[in-house]
Parts: sequence; C-alpha cells; structure tokens
Amino acid sequence: MIEEHFENVVRQKLGFEFSSSQRRAMDGFVSFFFGRNADSLFLLKGFAGTGKTSLVAAVVGALVQFRVPVVLLAPTGRAAKVFAGYSGHAALTIHKKIYRQRAEREGVGYFDLGFNPAARALFFVDEASMISLNSPDSTFGSGCLLDDLFSFVYNGRGNRLVLIGDVAQLPPVGTELSPALDADFLRASYGVEVFEAALTDVMRQSEQSGILHNATLVRGMIGGGPLARLLLSVSPFPDIARVSGADLLETLDDCYSRFGVDETMVVCRSNKRANRFNAGIRARVLYREEQLTGGDRVMIVKNNYFWGAEADKDDFIANGDIATVRRVGRHRDLYGFHFAEVTLELFGREGELTVQVLLDTLASEQPALGYDDARRLYFAVEEDYADIASRKKRQEKVRQNEYFNALQIKFAYAVTCHKAQGGQWDAVFVDPGWVDDSARDDEYWRWLYTAFTRARRRLYLVNFKDDWFAEP
Repeated sequence: MIEEHFENVVRQKLGFEFSSSQRRAMDGFVSFFFGRNADSLFLLKGFAGTGKTSLVAAVVGALVQFRVPVVLLAPTGRAAKVFAGYSGHAALTIHKKIYRQRAEREGVGYFDLGFNPAARALFFVDEASMISLNSPDSTFGSGCLLDDLFSFVYNGRGNRLVLIGDVAQLPPVGTELSPALDADFLRASYGVEVFEAALTDVMRQSEQSGILHNATLVRGMIGGGPLARLLLSVSPFPDIARVSGADLLETLDDCYSRFGVDETMVVCRSNKRANRFNAGIRARVLYREEQLTGGDRVMIVKNNYFWGAEADKDDFIANGDIATVRRVGRHRDLYGFHFAEVTLELFGREGELTVQVLLDTLASEQPALGYDDARRLYFAVEEDYADIASRKKRQEKVRQNEYFNALQIKFAYAVTCHKAQGGQWDAVFVDPGWVDDSARDDEYWRWLYTAFTRARRRLYLVNFKDDWFAEP
C-alpha cells in the first residue's frame, strides 16, 4: 500500500523508530494526507524535546521525494530561517508569501492578499503559536493574519494547511491562548476537518539536556496554580548554569568568543531592561564608545517599505529583523532628529544594504518612534517641498524622502522574549526580572518556558533566586 510505503520513507529519513506519540502523529498525518479532504488541516503540537522538528523534517523530506508540492512558512524571518535549517527546504515568512503591496500613504505600505498559484500543495506553518487574530493597526490584508492565511491557502485549488507549534509557548500579545493551535476554534471559525496530534514523549537524547530538563519543569508549572513551586536543577548538566550579576559580563564575553556575538542573546522582560543590557554590553564588554559603529548588532523595530525594495516592489524590511552594522558613514541632524548613513547586512538576506537610519530610537524606551514624533517628522519633511502647490505631489515627495523613510533600529544584544520567539541561539542568557511571587501566573511560566527554549547549546540563568533550585 502507498500509505505503508510513505511511512517507511518517513521512518528512514527520521533515522530511528517512532516514539509512541510520534507513531500516533504519523497515523494522523497519513489519514489526513491520503484522505484528501480539501477542507481539512493537520495540527501538530509538541513540547520542546519531543522530536517535533525531527518528525516534521522527515515528513517534508518524504513529501518532496514523492513530488508533492510543499510550501514552508513561519511568522518571522528568524523562525523561517530555523525552519529551513532543520527541514532542508526553503522557507519564507507568512507575510512575504501571502501579501502583495497595493498602495503607500505617508510612508506606510498597504498590502492586499496576493494570488496563490499553488495547487494541491501542503503549506507547513511552523511556530504557529505566534499567529495572531486581530491586529487593529495592521496594514496587511484584513488585519487578521490567521484569517488571511486560511483565505490564501484554501482557495479552491486543493491546497491544505499543516500547523505546527508548542502550546506552552507565549501566545500572541493580548491573548491567553494561541488560536492557531486550538482545534475547536479552528473547526468553528473555518469549517475545516482538523486532524490533531500531540507529541508528549521526551526523547532519550533530550533527557540528557539540562536546557530541556528545566524547560520541562517550567512547563509543568502551567496550570499549577499559586501554590505550585518551581525547583530548577543545574547539576549535573553541563549545558545550563547560574550566573550572578558580578560574573555576567565576563561570562557574556566568554560566550562572544566561543559562539560569536550573533549566536549569543540576552532575553529579558521589558524594553527598558533590554536597553540597560544593551548599553552595558556595548560599554563594558565590547568597549564601544561611539553611538553606533561597525560590528554593532541591531534590530529593526518598524516595518520599512522603502529600502531594499528596488528589485521587488512587494519586499520590505520587517519589524524584528536583525542586522549587523558593517559601516557607519555621515551623521546628519535634520528636522529635529538624528540620522546616519549605515551599511547593513540583514540576517537571512544576501549582500549588503546602505540605508539611512534614525538614531533617536536606539536608546528610547518606546518600542519605536511614537505617533507624535512620527507626525512631527512628516510635517517637517513636508516643509522642504512648500514650493510645490499640489498637496498630492508634496506627499509623494515626502514618501520618497530617504530621511522620512529612515530605518528605525535598536541594539539587539538583548531583546524581550516576544522579540526572541521563533529564534534560537547557541548561548542564551535569561534575566527573569523582579516579579512578586503572586504574579508568577501562567503567563509568566509561558514566558520563562519560551525564554529557556531559545537556547540551543548553553543556557545561563541570570540572578535567579536560590529558592528556585532543588540543590543548594
């Protein structure tokens, strides 16, 4: 039977026998795939260490061998890069796959749902816990990413979805649960038949990992109520360690030498805390005195539709993209703001890009340039074109102004957990911040679990209290 042959190919690519929950997941996927109900989807949930990535990679490899069209997607660029890395197949962000730009007003791009030419393809979406429902300020499609994803995939051409995620991770901002991982919600909202599987067996190699052992302990706190007590365990694991404030900078410096700056990340609770870490790291570990210099790692904090879009009008630099500064050129003070010409290498993109950046957002405690400041910049730039009588033509000039379109950036040595979600680094430092015992609710445990599972090789627990640990 073709079903048995397909399973054998998946098993060969997996390289070991299915665990019991992988076996059940495989049965569910075979029923979904060979059932060919055009209005169905497969929902694969799995905790860290349960072999989810291995199974997905094997299934994707088998489908490619069977010449089944597959499309791999993820909510962010870094998550797409991780997905491509473990699956061996190219992956894109959801936004760049399903949307096409239709208009631009006051420097903001507006995107409609694009045409989906695929037929009888499987669309795999990793890190689906991050997919939001309502984004009131969104300029993409309907403003609901999940609705738009369903509309794009289920277009009457036999395409179907495979949603993959971890229900213990942080849900989208402002929600208690991840809608894309809720089978009942998906059935009720989109009228699809949902084939659901959950991976729960921790793999043998994962049991030897201090990162995954402690992440599992944190996950066990979810739903435990206010009396539950977390007892982490560092000994005897070589991949997890406690770090005091006194040893933090030295340990960071060591990780920069061993793993590289790009493979070391600090995850913390707030933008304010991230700013403090970024300033301290630049001054006392990297010894950088300039406001911005070559080698600095930065994160784009607002979508930008101006730079790098010459080759593809639908391309854009996304909020959350990480870049390395290669060169810093001329600084200019204009319109009451501070700018610099900077050459960047964006993570996941080939080549370098020379842009104007807005330096004012680097150390701001706001996530990006505030509404009032953005309007002030717009009208200040517009004054340069006061000799143009037509308001429409003045607006067009502003939209093409490189300073109005300057990239808004922050340093990216330390980021909030929502910014880190979907990515992984060789070495991760987790700063839990100060949280009252009564505030350690399910949201906090999801935050901590998500932060722990960003680490691939080393996890450092920064200033965790002694009473959080089983051993003295």
